[in-house]
Amino acid sequence: MKTVLVTGGIASGKSEVCSHLKALGYPVYDCDSRAKALYASYPDLKRKVEEAAGLPFERLKEIFSDAPKVAAVEAVVHPAVSQDFISWRNSLPANCTLAFMESAIAAEKPLLRPLYDSILLVSAPLKTRLSRRAGIEDRAALQHPEDIKADYIIENDSDLGTLRAKTEEFLKTIL
Repeated sequence: MKTVLVTGGIASGKSEVCSHLKALGYPVYDCDSRAKALYASYPDLKRKVEEAAGLPFERLKEIFSDAPKVAAVEAVVHPAVSQDFISWRNSLPANCTLAFMESAIAAEKPLLRPLYDSILLVSAPLKTRLSRRAGIEDRAALQHPEDIKADYIIENDSDLGTLRAKTEEFLKTIL
Protein backbone atom coordinates (compact mmCIF):
# COMPACT_ATOMS: atom_id res chain seq x y z
CA MET A 1 0.00 0.00 0.00
CA LYS A 2 1.27 3.43 -0.93
CA THR A 3 1.08 6.02 1.85
CA VAL A 4 1.15 9.74 1.06
CA LEU A 5 1.91 12.35 3.68
CA VAL A 6 -0.35 15.40 3.29
CA THR A 7 1.47 18.32 4.85
CA GLY A 8 1.71 22.08 4.84
CA GLY A 9 1.81 24.99 7.20
CA ILE A 10 -0.95 25.71 9.65
CA ALA A 11 -4.09 26.97 7.83
CA SER A 12 -2.69 25.97 4.43
CA GLY A 13 -5.69 23.78 3.61
CA LYS A 14 -4.29 20.31 4.28
CA SER A 15 -7.31 19.39 6.44
CA GLU A 16 -9.63 20.45 3.63
CA VAL A 17 -7.69 18.29 1.19
CA CYS A 18 -7.87 15.35 3.59
CA SER A 19 -11.57 15.89 4.18
CA HIS A 20 -12.13 15.72 0.44
CA LEU A 21 -9.97 12.59 0.17
CA LYS A 22 -12.10 10.95 2.88
CA ALA A 23 -15.28 11.97 1.05
CA LEU A 24 -13.86 10.26 -2.04
CA GLY A 25 -13.38 7.06 0.01
CA TYR A 26 -9.67 7.17 0.79
CA PRO A 27 -8.44 6.32 4.29
CA VAL A 28 -6.80 9.27 6.06
CA TYR A 29 -4.93 9.16 9.35
CA ASP A 30 -4.98 12.55 11.09
CA CYS A 31 -1.91 12.74 13.35
CA ASP A 32 -3.29 15.59 15.48
CA SER A 33 -6.64 13.98 16.29
CA ARG A 34 -5.03 10.57 16.86
CA ALA A 35 -2.48 12.10 19.25
CA LYS A 36 -5.37 13.62 21.22
CA ALA A 37 -7.08 10.22 21.31
CA LEU A 38 -3.87 8.65 22.56
CA TYR A 39 -3.69 11.16 25.42
CA ALA A 40 -7.23 10.19 26.41
CA SER A 41 -6.48 6.46 26.14
CA TYR A 42 -3.09 6.47 27.84
CA PRO A 43 -2.89 8.74 30.90
CA ASP A 44 0.80 7.82 31.26
CA LEU A 45 1.47 9.45 27.87
CA LYS A 46 -0.21 12.63 29.05
CA ARG A 47 1.87 12.62 32.25
CA LYS A 48 5.11 12.13 30.26
CA VAL A 49 4.15 15.04 27.98
CA GLU A 50 3.57 17.28 31.00
CA GLU A 51 6.99 16.31 32.37
CA ALA A 52 8.67 17.01 29.03
CA ALA A 53 6.94 20.39 28.69
CA GLY A 54 7.34 21.38 32.33
CA LEU A 55 3.71 22.53 32.25
CA PRO A 56 0.27 21.16 32.99
CA PHE A 57 -1.32 19.60 29.93
CA GLU A 58 -3.92 22.38 29.68
CA ARG A 59 -1.15 24.93 29.10
CA LEU A 60 0.72 23.09 26.33
CA LYS A 61 -0.13 25.77 23.75
CA GLU A 62 2.33 28.01 25.59
CA ILE A 63 5.32 25.99 24.39
CA PHE A 64 4.87 26.46 20.63
CA SER A 65 7.34 29.35 20.58
CA ASP A 66 9.90 27.35 22.61
CA ALA A 67 11.64 24.99 20.17
CA PRO A 68 13.51 22.94 22.84
CA LYS A 69 10.27 22.26 24.74
CA VAL A 70 8.48 21.37 21.52
CA ALA A 71 11.28 18.90 20.72
CA ALA A 72 11.05 17.36 24.19
CA VAL A 73 7.29 16.86 23.84
CA GLU A 74 7.69 15.44 20.33
CA ALA A 75 10.24 12.92 21.63
CA VAL A 76 7.45 11.53 23.81
CA VAL A 77 4.52 11.84 21.40
CA HIS A 78 6.02 10.80 18.06
CA PRO A 79 6.88 7.20 19.01
CA ALA A 80 3.32 6.71 20.28
CA VAL A 81 1.81 8.20 17.13
CA SER A 82 4.13 6.08 14.95
CA GLN A 83 2.97 2.88 16.62
CA ASP A 84 -0.67 3.95 16.39
CA PHE A 85 -0.28 4.78 12.70
CA ILE A 86 1.29 1.40 11.95
CA SER A 87 -1.59 -0.35 13.72
CA TRP A 88 -4.12 1.78 11.82
CA ARG A 89 -2.49 1.11 8.45
CA ASN A 90 -2.27 -2.63 9.19
CA SER A 91 -5.99 -2.64 9.96
CA LEU A 92 -6.94 -1.36 6.48
CA PRO A 93 -8.45 -3.85 4.03
CA ALA A 94 -5.98 -5.93 2.04
CA ASN A 95 -7.25 -4.42 -1.23
CA CYS A 96 -6.49 -0.87 -0.08
CA THR A 97 -3.71 0.45 -2.31
CA LEU A 98 -3.56 4.10 -1.24
CA ALA A 99 -3.73 5.75 2.19
CA PHE A 100 -2.96 9.21 3.49
CA MET A 101 -1.38 10.64 6.63
CA GLU A 102 -2.14 14.24 7.58
CA SER A 103 0.53 16.08 9.55
CA ALA A 104 1.95 19.60 9.50
CA ILE A 105 5.33 18.46 10.82
CA ALA A 106 5.97 14.82 9.84
CA ALA A 107 8.14 15.73 6.83
CA GLU A 108 10.58 17.47 9.17
CA LYS A 109 10.79 14.58 11.66
CA PRO A 110 13.19 11.71 10.91
CA LEU A 111 11.34 9.30 13.22
CA LEU A 112 8.17 9.66 11.13
CA ARG A 113 9.86 9.44 7.71
CA PRO A 114 9.55 5.62 7.35
CA LEU A 115 5.77 5.86 7.68
CA TYR A 116 5.06 7.33 4.23
CA ASP A 117 6.24 6.89 0.65
CA SER A 118 5.73 10.35 -0.80
CA ILE A 119 4.77 13.89 0.20
CA LEU A 120 1.90 16.08 -0.95
CA LEU A 121 2.48 19.67 0.14
CA VAL A 122 -0.57 21.91 0.41
CA SER A 123 0.83 25.39 0.09
CA ALA A 124 -0.65 28.82 0.74
CA PRO A 125 1.05 32.19 1.24
CA LEU A 126 1.76 33.05 4.88
CA LYS A 127 -0.39 36.18 4.65
CA THR A 128 -3.33 34.06 3.46
CA ARG A 129 -2.80 31.49 6.22
CA LEU A 130 -2.68 34.19 8.89
CA SER A 131 -5.89 35.71 7.55
CA ARG A 132 -7.61 32.31 7.71
CA ARG A 133 -6.81 31.67 11.34
CA ALA A 134 -6.13 34.25 14.03
CA GLY A 135 -3.49 33.70 16.69
CA ILE A 136 -1.26 31.26 14.80
CA GLU A 137 1.79 33.46 14.40
CA ASP A 138 3.96 31.57 16.94
CA ARG A 139 3.10 28.16 15.54
CA ALA A 140 3.45 29.33 11.93
CA ALA A 141 6.92 30.70 12.74
CA LEU A 142 8.05 27.21 13.82
CA GLN A 143 6.85 25.60 10.58
CA HIS A 144 8.79 25.88 7.34
CA PRO A 145 6.65 24.28 4.66
CA GLU A 146 8.60 25.99 1.91
CA ASP A 147 11.64 23.91 2.93
CA ILE A 148 9.85 20.59 2.41
CA LYS A 149 11.02 18.57 -0.54
CA ALA A 150 7.59 17.50 -1.80
CA ASP A 151 6.76 14.99 -4.49
CA TYR A 152 3.50 16.81 -5.25
CA ILE A 153 2.29 20.35 -4.52
CA ILE A 154 -1.21 21.79 -4.42
CA GLU A 155 -1.26 25.59 -4.36
CA ASN A 156 -4.24 26.62 -2.24
CA ASP A 157 -4.61 30.18 -3.42
CA SER A 158 -8.30 30.25 -4.32
CA ASP A 159 -11.64 28.93 -3.07
CA LEU A 160 -12.71 25.55 -1.67
CA GLY A 161 -14.13 24.32 -4.97
CA THR A 162 -10.82 25.00 -6.69
CA LEU A 163 -8.94 23.22 -3.90
CA ARG A 164 -11.15 20.15 -4.31
CA ALA A 165 -10.62 20.17 -8.07
CA LYS A 166 -6.85 20.41 -7.57
CA THR A 167 -7.04 17.48 -5.13
CA GLU A 168 -8.82 15.38 -7.76
CA GLU A 169 -6.20 16.36 -10.35
CA PHE A 170 -3.48 15.27 -7.92
CA LEU A 171 -5.22 11.88 -7.52
CA LYS A 172 -5.07 11.36 -11.27
CA THR A 173 -1.30 11.75 -11.18
CA ILE A 174 -0.78 9.31 -8.33
CA LEU A 175 -3.20 6.52 -9.25
